[in-house]
Amino acid sequence: MDTLTDGAGRPSGSVPDGKGRGVVVTGGSSGIGKAIAEAFMANGDRVAVLDRAGGESVIRVDVADEASVRSAFAEARERLGEIDVLVNSAGLLTESPLEDMSLSTWNETLTVDLTGVFLCCREVVGEMRQRKWGRIINIASQLAIKGGVGLTHYSAAKAGVVGLSKALALETAADNVLVNCIAPGPIETPLVAGISESWKAAKRAELPLGRFGTPEEVAPAALLLASDPGGNLFVGQTLGPNSGDVMP
Repeated sequence: MDTLTDGAGRPSGSVPDGKGRGVVVTGGSSGIGKAIAEAFMANGDRVAVLDRAGGESVIRVDVADEASVRSAFAEARERLGEIDVLVNSAGLLTESPLEDMSLSTWNETLTVDLTGVFLCCREVVGEMRQRKWGRIINIASQLAIKGGVGLTHYSAAKAGVVGLSKALALETAADNVLVNCIAPGPIETPLVAGISESWKAAKRAELPLGRFGTPEEVAPAALLLASDPGGNLFVGQTLGPNSGDVMP
Protein backbone atom coordinates (compact mmCIF):
# COMPACT_ATOMS: atom_id res chain seq x y z
CA MET A 1 0.00 0.00 0.00
CA ASP A 2 1.36 3.43 -0.91
CA THR A 3 2.27 5.76 1.95
CA LEU A 4 0.35 9.02 1.98
CA THR A 5 2.59 12.07 2.19
CA ASP A 6 2.05 15.75 2.77
CA GLY A 7 3.31 18.57 0.54
CA ALA A 8 6.82 18.37 2.01
CA GLY A 9 7.13 14.62 1.46
CA ARG A 10 6.57 13.63 5.10
CA PRO A 11 4.19 10.83 6.06
CA SER A 12 0.75 12.35 6.46
CA GLY A 13 0.07 13.33 10.07
CA SER A 14 3.68 12.94 11.19
CA VAL A 15 5.42 15.46 13.41
CA PRO A 16 8.44 17.27 11.93
CA ASP A 17 11.66 15.99 13.49
CA GLY A 18 13.38 19.36 13.70
CA LYS A 19 14.94 19.39 10.26
CA GLY A 20 13.62 19.93 6.78
CA ARG A 21 10.69 21.97 8.02
CA GLY A 22 9.17 24.88 6.13
CA VAL A 23 10.04 28.06 8.04
CA VAL A 24 8.90 31.62 7.32
CA VAL A 25 10.80 34.51 8.93
CA THR A 26 9.44 38.02 8.51
CA GLY A 27 11.96 40.82 8.78
CA GLY A 28 14.55 38.22 7.89
CA SER A 29 16.94 40.38 5.88
CA SER A 30 18.67 42.04 8.82
CA GLY A 31 19.18 42.04 12.55
CA ILE A 32 17.51 39.43 14.74
CA GLY A 33 15.36 38.11 11.89
CA LYS A 34 18.39 37.48 9.71
CA ALA A 35 20.22 35.66 12.50
CA ILE A 36 17.16 33.49 13.15
CA ALA A 37 16.74 32.68 9.45
CA GLU A 38 20.40 31.69 9.21
CA ALA A 39 20.12 29.53 12.32
CA PHE A 40 17.19 27.59 10.87
CA MET A 41 19.04 27.17 7.57
CA ALA A 42 22.06 25.82 9.43
CA ASN A 43 19.69 23.42 11.17
CA GLY A 44 18.70 21.96 7.80
CA ASP A 45 15.31 23.66 7.54
CA ARG A 46 13.91 25.25 4.40
CA VAL A 47 13.51 28.98 5.01
CA ALA A 48 11.55 31.68 3.22
CA VAL A 49 12.65 35.18 4.19
CA LEU A 50 9.98 37.87 3.96
CA ASP A 51 11.05 41.49 4.20
CA ARG A 52 9.95 44.95 3.17
CA ALA A 53 13.28 45.57 1.48
CA GLY A 54 13.02 42.64 -0.88
CA GLY A 55 16.18 41.53 -2.65
CA GLU A 56 17.67 38.36 -4.10
CA SER A 57 15.77 35.29 -2.83
CA VAL A 58 13.75 37.51 -0.47
CA ILE A 59 9.96 37.70 -0.75
CA ARG A 60 8.85 41.32 -0.55
CA VAL A 61 6.14 42.03 2.02
CA ASP A 62 4.58 44.95 3.83
CA VAL A 63 3.32 43.28 7.01
CA ALA A 64 1.00 46.22 7.65
CA ASP A 65 -0.88 45.55 4.41
CA GLU A 66 -3.34 42.65 4.32
CA ALA A 67 -3.11 42.05 0.57
CA SER A 68 0.70 42.14 0.65
CA VAL A 69 0.78 39.59 3.47
CA ARG A 70 -1.54 37.23 1.63
CA SER A 71 0.50 37.48 -1.55
CA ALA A 72 3.81 36.95 0.25
CA PHE A 73 2.61 33.89 2.13
CA ALA A 74 1.19 32.41 -1.07
CA GLU A 75 4.64 32.76 -2.63
CA ALA A 76 6.24 31.26 0.48
CA ARG A 77 4.00 28.19 0.17
CA GLU A 78 5.04 27.80 -3.45
CA ARG A 79 8.66 27.65 -2.33
CA LEU A 80 8.29 25.62 0.85
CA GLY A 81 5.16 23.55 0.55
CA GLU A 82 3.62 23.63 4.01
CA ILE A 83 4.65 26.21 6.59
CA ASP A 84 5.61 24.48 9.83
CA VAL A 85 7.21 27.39 11.68
CA LEU A 86 6.47 31.12 11.57
CA VAL A 87 8.79 33.69 13.13
CA ASN A 88 7.41 37.22 13.24
CA SER A 89 10.45 39.47 13.45
CA ALA A 90 9.48 42.40 11.22
CA GLY A 91 9.30 45.60 13.19
CA LEU A 92 9.64 49.35 13.36
CA LEU A 93 11.35 51.41 16.08
CA THR A 94 11.28 55.19 16.39
CA GLU A 95 11.80 57.50 19.37
CA SER A 96 9.52 60.30 20.56
CA PRO A 97 8.15 61.62 23.87
CA LEU A 98 4.43 60.96 24.00
CA GLU A 99 3.53 64.66 24.31
CA ASP A 100 5.30 65.34 21.00
CA MET A 101 4.16 62.18 19.20
CA SER A 102 1.97 62.53 16.14
CA LEU A 103 -0.96 60.23 15.60
CA SER A 104 0.65 59.03 12.37
CA THR A 105 3.81 57.98 14.26
CA TRP A 106 1.70 56.11 16.83
CA ASN A 107 -0.42 54.42 14.17
CA GLU A 108 2.53 53.42 12.03
CA THR A 109 4.27 51.67 14.93
CA LEU A 110 1.14 49.89 16.15
CA THR A 111 0.25 48.83 12.62
CA VAL A 112 3.65 47.38 11.75
CA ASP A 113 4.65 45.97 15.15
CA LEU A 114 1.29 44.59 16.29
CA THR A 115 -1.22 44.41 13.44
CA GLY A 116 1.51 42.92 11.24
CA VAL A 117 1.94 40.06 13.73
CA PHE A 118 -1.83 39.47 13.73
CA LEU A 119 -1.99 39.36 9.92
CA CYS A 120 0.93 36.93 9.61
CA CYS A 121 -0.33 34.64 12.38
CA ARG A 122 -3.75 34.54 10.75
CA GLU A 123 -2.18 33.38 7.48
CA VAL A 124 -0.78 30.16 8.96
CA VAL A 125 -2.70 29.21 12.08
CA GLY A 126 -5.57 27.46 10.31
CA GLU A 127 -3.37 25.12 8.27
CA MET A 128 -1.20 24.38 11.30
CA ARG A 129 -4.23 23.43 13.40
CA GLN A 130 -5.54 21.22 10.63
CA ARG A 131 -2.21 19.34 10.50
CA LYS A 132 -1.98 19.21 14.32
CA TRP A 133 1.53 20.66 14.37
CA GLY A 134 2.97 24.14 14.20
CA ARG A 135 5.19 26.64 15.95
CA ILE A 136 4.68 30.42 15.99
CA ILE A 137 7.38 32.60 17.52
CA ASN A 138 6.72 36.30 17.89
CA ILE A 139 9.54 38.75 18.57
CA ALA A 140 8.45 41.17 21.29
CA SER A 141 10.74 43.25 23.54
CA GLN A 142 11.62 43.57 27.20
CA LEU A 143 10.04 47.02 26.92
CA ALA A 144 6.69 45.25 26.72
CA ILE A 145 7.26 44.46 30.39
CA LYS A 146 9.03 47.56 31.73
CA GLY A 147 8.38 50.33 29.21
CA GLY A 148 10.90 52.82 27.90
CA VAL A 149 11.30 56.59 27.90
CA GLY A 150 10.43 58.00 24.50
CA LEU A 151 9.11 54.61 23.43
CA THR A 152 5.48 54.53 24.58
CA HIS A 153 4.27 53.55 21.11
CA TYR A 154 6.84 50.78 20.73
CA SER A 155 6.30 49.51 24.29
CA ALA A 156 2.53 49.43 23.78
CA ALA A 157 2.86 47.54 20.48
CA LYS A 158 5.22 44.95 21.94
CA ALA A 159 3.02 44.49 25.02
CA GLY A 160 0.24 43.79 22.55
CA VAL A 161 2.39 41.14 20.87
CA VAL A 162 2.88 39.39 24.22
CA GLY A 163 -0.86 39.49 24.94
CA LEU A 164 -1.75 38.31 21.44
CA SER A 165 0.67 35.41 21.77
CA LYS A 166 -0.75 34.26 25.10
CA ALA A 167 -4.32 34.41 23.86
CA LEU A 168 -3.52 32.66 20.59
CA ALA A 169 -1.60 29.99 22.49
CA LEU A 170 -4.75 29.23 24.46
CA GLU A 171 -6.73 28.88 21.24
CA THR A 172 -4.30 26.54 19.50
CA ALA A 173 -2.38 24.45 22.06
CA ALA A 174 -4.89 21.60 21.98
CA ASP A 175 -4.06 21.19 18.28
CA ASN A 176 -0.30 21.08 19.02
CA VAL A 177 0.23 24.54 17.59
CA LEU A 178 2.45 26.26 20.14
CA VAL A 179 2.72 30.05 20.24
CA ASN A 180 5.43 31.82 22.21
CA CYS A 181 7.41 35.06 22.37
CA ILE A 182 11.01 36.12 22.55
CA ALA A 183 11.45 39.47 24.28
CA PRO A 184 15.05 40.56 23.67
CA GLY A 185 16.71 43.41 25.48
CA PRO A 186 18.66 45.97 23.48
CA ILE A 187 20.45 44.22 20.62
CA GLU A 188 23.03 45.63 18.24
CA THR A 189 20.87 45.81 15.11
CA PRO A 190 20.04 48.35 12.40
CA LEU A 191 16.71 48.86 14.21
CA VAL A 192 18.44 50.09 17.38
CA ALA A 193 21.03 52.05 15.39
CA GLY A 194 18.43 54.76 14.78
CA ILE A 195 17.93 55.46 18.49
CA SER A 196 19.87 58.36 20.02
CA GLU A 197 23.35 57.73 21.44
CA SER A 198 22.31 59.28 24.75
CA TRP A 199 19.49 56.75 25.12
CA LYS A 200 21.80 53.86 24.28
CA ALA A 201 24.50 55.02 26.69
CA ALA A 202 21.97 55.35 29.51
CA LYS A 203 20.57 51.94 28.66
CA ARG A 204 23.96 50.22 28.75
CA ALA A 205 24.56 51.68 32.19
CA GLU A 206 21.35 50.05 33.46
CA LEU A 207 22.18 46.55 32.25
CA PRO A 208 23.65 44.06 34.76
CA LEU A 209 25.61 42.53 31.86
CA GLY A 210 26.83 45.98 30.88
CA ARG A 211 26.34 45.54 27.15
CA PHE A 212 23.79 45.08 24.41
CA GLY A 213 23.36 41.63 22.94
CA THR A 214 23.95 40.45 19.38
CA PRO A 215 21.42 38.87 17.03
CA GLU A 216 23.36 35.60 17.13
CA GLU A 217 22.77 35.44 20.89
CA VAL A 218 19.00 35.65 20.38
CA ALA A 219 18.59 33.17 17.53
CA PRO A 220 19.10 29.99 19.63
CA ALA A 221 15.96 30.83 21.61
CA ALA A 222 13.94 30.56 18.40
CA LEU A 223 15.47 27.18 17.59
CA LEU A 224 14.59 25.98 21.09
CA LEU A 225 10.96 27.07 20.86
CA ALA A 226 10.61 25.41 17.46
CA SER A 227 12.35 22.19 18.44
CA ASP A 228 10.79 18.79 19.12
CA PRO A 229 10.90 17.68 21.91
CA GLY A 230 12.82 20.63 23.38
CA GLY A 231 10.10 23.18 22.70
CA ASN A 232 7.09 20.98 23.32
CA LEU A 233 6.17 22.35 26.77
CA PHE A 234 6.43 26.06 25.96
CA VAL A 235 2.91 27.46 25.62
CA GLY A 236 2.30 31.20 25.71
CA GLN A 237 5.70 31.86 27.24
CA THR A 238 8.03 34.82 26.85
CA LEU A 239 11.75 34.10 26.81
CA GLY A 240 13.98 37.02 27.74
CA PRO A 241 17.52 37.24 26.33
CA ASN A 242 17.87 40.78 27.69
CA SER A 243 21.27 41.22 29.40
CA GLY A 244 19.49 41.18 32.77
CA ASP A 245 17.32 44.21 32.01
CA VAL A 246 14.18 42.34 33.10
CA MET A 247 14.06 39.53 35.64
CA PRO A 248 10.44 38.29 35.79
